Amino acid sequence: MTTMMEIESTMAGMVIGRGGAKIKSIQKETGAVIKIIDGVSYDKRIVRITGSEDSQRKALNMISSITNCNVGSVQINAPSSSSQKKPRQVRREQSPPEQLRLTAEQWAEIESEAEEIMQKEMESYPVIKKDFYVEHPDITALSDIEVSDFRHHKNCILVEYVEDASNSQTIPKPVKTFQHAFHAFPEILKVINKQSFVEPSPVQCQAWPIIMSGHDLIAIAQTGSGKTLAYILPALIHLVRQPVERHLRIGPSVVILGPTRELVQQIEVETKKYVYDNIHVMSIYGGVDVNDQINTLDDVKPDIIIATPGRLNDLVSIMAIKLNHVSYLVLDEADRMLDMGFQNQIELALRHIRSDRQTILTSATWPETVKKLANYYTTNPLHITIGSFDLTTVSTVKQKLVMLKENKKEIWLDKYMEKQFPKDYKVIIFMRKKISVDKLYTKFQQKNINCRCIHSGRLQTDRDSSLADIRSGIVPILIATDVASRGLDIKDLNLVINYDFPLNIEEYVHRVGRTGRAGKYGEAITLFSDRDKQHAAALINILEKSKQLVPPELYEMANKMNI
Repeated sequence: MTTMMEIESTMAGMVIGRGGAKIKSIQKETGAVIKIIDGVSYDKRIVRITGSEDSQRKALNMISSITNCNVGSVQINAPSSSSQKKPRQVRREQSPPEQLRLTAEQWAEIESEAEEIMQKEMESYPVIKKDFYVEHPDITALSDIEVSDFRHHKNCILVEYVEDASNSQTIPKPVKTFQHAFHAFPEILKVINKQSFVEPSPVQCQAWPIIMSGHDLIAIAQTGSGKTLAYILPALIHLVRQPVERHLRIGPSVVILGPTRELVQQIEVETKKYVYDNIHVMSIYGGVDVNDQINTLDDVKPDIIIATPGRLNDLVSIMAIKLNHVSYLVLDEADRMLDMGFQNQIELALRHIRSDRQTILTSATWPETVKKLANYYTTNPLHITIGSFDLTTVSTVKQKLVMLKENKKEIWLDKYMEKQFPKDYKVIIFMRKKISVDKLYTKFQQKNINCRCIHSGRLQTDRDSSLADIRSGIVPILIATDVASRGLDIKDLNLVINYDFPLNIEEYVHRVGRTGRAGKYGEAITLFSDRDKQHAAALINILEKSKQLVPPELYEMANKMNI
């Protein structure tokens, strides 16, 4: 038997309390089991109370005093069958902003009440072991000059402490081979050897010794640079070799946050290539039924959770996930998460993670917003930069600009697909609007051009199958909005066509970065019209730094903009 109580979403945080302190206190005092679930609309939440009739009544009265809810409006002894639940229509990854709007006084009350509980909980947590690194004798023997030369020739690896270096430890030397990095971990070498890698990427050479030595890390590098593997392999070592046995831990030990469903799925696929010792991995994102995810969490009991911030916060807020024992945190593509407005979601979810965890933050850019995020979530981190702080595209991509009028784009694409498109190529065609993607997809279908499309308006199952089809080679063409511009690793993608120039130069870099990955060569063709003239100067800067040909018309356009 169950009591169902409807409250405003804005009051959910007060019922839960910081780190779940308030809701735990109510459950302990009354003996009832309390869960907060989605209501019929985003501005409502349902408090589900189960237990004896007396415990339900006590819990109901306590919650009513917090929320000022009319007790007479609740439904007592409502059936708890899942058949009575109203389906949730999820359209966005992030939770609604209104549920996060608490006054400063309300937050102060929550934090004050929870602080003592949190402190006591922290004291009861097991010690986190972070330093697993065993330096290989070949690396120990390297002189400072040899280390400096290697970093310079390995795509100009720059590494330094973000904070006061005088109070910091010696920076670990980079490794040159997989054997150098993981000679003490044969289980890792075994899974690496199955992938037929030749050598570590620059970011991996420096990141592995740093992370395995227990440091927090900020890694700034281009897409396709191997950042994902740079944090996954140390995460596995960290996870397996903690003092407390895995079956005794509460919740996941590793949490990886990413900005989009597609990136989260990609990280999950990549992680599962290397897991061993029965490590369980699960991805969590919006666009699918939240109740199914809750059931899977109960069944799988994942050691590693890879999530978008919005859905993670949803599940944390109803206590479907406990993050209290997370000891290894990754914020992947932090710049994109901030661009997408996930800062509040990140802050709310991560309030539940212990402060002495190890944190890895990756980003393609280093704006002030990312610096502030890094400063808040990392402790005396080491900072790696591969190449330059400035945006550049990878040297393995040949970039071509086609200067034309806006109304000539469709004609150009028709001719290219009929006469110039190599039949053995895989290509992504980027467009700015969802309606444009759908229109081109329909046109290609009518012409019997085998393709798929992807944008945020399509069902998650459609998006998944479209990505699977181009990855497997079932189709050679994917038409997409910028939802696919970051993080997706499509093997042997030969060509990117920017049919519409993106809204900012950063997205141009990330689109182009879908090809030319892992040292392979790729091509990018960009259609550039007078409508895009405000990006001319920034694009010239990117092309010149990447040693690409700049059309004279682009220089002329930039000069006119400066007059």
